[in-house]
Amino acid sequence: MSEVQQPQAFQAEVRQLLDIVVHSLYTDREIFIRELVSNASDAMEKLQHLQATEKSVYQADKEFKVEITTDEEAKTLTIQDFGIGMTRDELVENLGTIAHSGTKAFLEAAKEQGNDPSALIGRFGVGFYSVFMAAESVKVFTHSWREDAESLVWESDGVSGYTIEEATDAERGCKLVIQLKDEHKEFATEDRVKDVLKRYSNFVQFPIFVNGTRVNEVEALWLKNKSDITDEQYTEFYKFAGHAFDEPRYRMHFSADAPLAMNALLFVPDDNMERMGFGQTEPAVSLYCRRVLIDEKPEGILPEWLRFLKGVIDSADLPLNISRESMQDSALVKKIGDVVTKRFLKFLNKEAEKDSAKYKEFYERFNRFIKEGLITDYTHREALMKLLRAESSMNDAGELTSLADYVTRMKDGQEEIYYQLGSSRDVIESGPYVEGFKARGVEVLYFFEPIDEYVFNQLSEFDGKKFVAVNSASAKVDEMDTTSEDERQALSDDDMKAVTDWLKETLGDKVGEVRSGKRLVSSPAAAMTSADQISPQMRQMFKTMGQDAPDGGKVELELNPRHELIKELAKARETKPELAKLLGEQLFDQSLLSAGLLEDQRGLVERGLKIMEAALRS
Repeated sequence: MSEVQQPQAFQAEVRQLLDIVVHSLYTDREIFIRELVSNASDAMEKLQHLQATEKSVYQADKEFKVEITTDEEAKTLTIQDFGIGMTRDELVENLGTIAHSGTKAFLEAAKEQGNDPSALIGRFGVGFYSVFMAAESVKVFTHSWREDAESLVWESDGVSGYTIEEATDAERGCKLVIQLKDEHKEFATEDRVKDVLKRYSNFVQFPIFVNGTRVNEVEALWLKNKSDITDEQYTEFYKFAGHAFDEPRYRMHFSADAPLAMNALLFVPDDNMERMGFGQTEPAVSLYCRRVLIDEKPEGILPEWLRFLKGVIDSADLPLNISRESMQDSALVKKIGDVVTKRFLKFLNKEAEKDSAKYKEFYERFNRFIKEGLITDYTHREALMKLLRAESSMNDAGELTSLADYVTRMKDGQEEIYYQLGSSRDVIESGPYVEGFKARGVEVLYFFEPIDEYVFNQLSEFDGKKFVAVNSASAKVDEMDTTSEDERQALSDDDMKAVTDWLKETLGDKVGEVRSGKRLVSSPAAAMTSADQISPQMRQMFKTMGQDAPDGGKVELELNPRHELIKELAKARETKPELAKLLGEQLFDQSLLSAGLLEDQRGLVERGLKIMEAALRS
């Protein structure tokens, strides 16, 4: 060693930065290990690139690796790499001044922003200084890659300044000897250091050894070519990265250069844990930057409805170093999430076309997430609609069809996509609403989940075709073909007008309108909801919450002019007016009951008894 030098003072900006780092930057001090290992990896990667053009490199046979040594008794942690190293001028520039560290830019931004500095510092490369969160002092032994460079040691306590002296036989690269503060001596224990490395640095491309034992033995598969990876390797990675025991149902592996440089490896689990009653799934797609973990469970990078995915997103465009604690660049994170979401939606759509049976199994387990996305994610709604599936009046029970397929089967002149909500196929088809459409060969989609109503409250159209519920007053089939035989058997227009006017007067304010229609086949009447009518499902939801349902529009009653009951009612209103009144009210209540809109059934029961009594007397 040469004669001891007087400490050189840090520049004022560096002193300010060190004070911020030590006192207010990080919520978890273990982060400094991750930062220093990342710097070590970067240094070796830089030398790898240099070797392609430089013929002479100091200690060229040195293996690229990170060696970490813990000493509990001495309370030291040593981190050594065999990378590019630093010269005396580079030590001053990188560790003592603001020339390369980005410190000044950070401080200026913090001053302008007036915010918590931790919300800004990630945009600047100042990760080395994080060591002083836990260090009493730090020595950096270094030798540059250049053959004629000096062996040097940079030393500082992070407060009074730093010294640079000659060292004896320093190896190429950098060796940091960290004297830990008493309150942070846990970082001199092997298990604690391994735990931090396995969490954050498990996929660093160079081997990492702790006291001679390698800790990062799992490959970063997302950075490899798909053709070089076996199905077994993918499955093992899924189980490791996703803390899973099943096998993935789908996997998506892609890389992109624009608009952002990124690699992603995402998996769909075999089953939906929420469906099985395990509570809401937490995000499980980890965010990395060049193999180094930024956030194990990042919130906000992917839409909430994609929380069932597991895997890794790695973007080289993310800010390096201190940004790993908190992702400050929200615009960049949003862009990453948008790219990945669009890719995944295209992937799912392609998989659905390629293997509909496999997609059906996925849909049966995960459709709630797709529907949640349709409700909450306007940006990706159009792509999500392509993934929606439903049973159909044209297909067998259990068979699913897509909206796109429905559109290809629409009748000439049909401008609407017809659907019906219900608890089951049997319930829907036993009601009065579908029969007219089926009789005329018009397809109706069936949806059985409570969430479906919320979905269709958000959707207006697909491929230019409006969604119309068949139990709504706006579902018109009058213009569609109907059999002439049925028409000959129907009441005349004049007779029907007399019946509808009489029944409207009889029901009074209970009904919005009574009219004749062509949609009914075997049913005498049906209650039709208006656009502002509260549905049965919504009414039940309010009831469950102990609340009264908001007032909506009145239902409309549609009569079937071909049904014998309506024909007899037309006669009875003149010959047996009292009985006709009872029958009209009963017909209305039964229509409400069929529609799920009759909340108090006592009147229906009592009136039914009177009608039976009248029938026995006749």
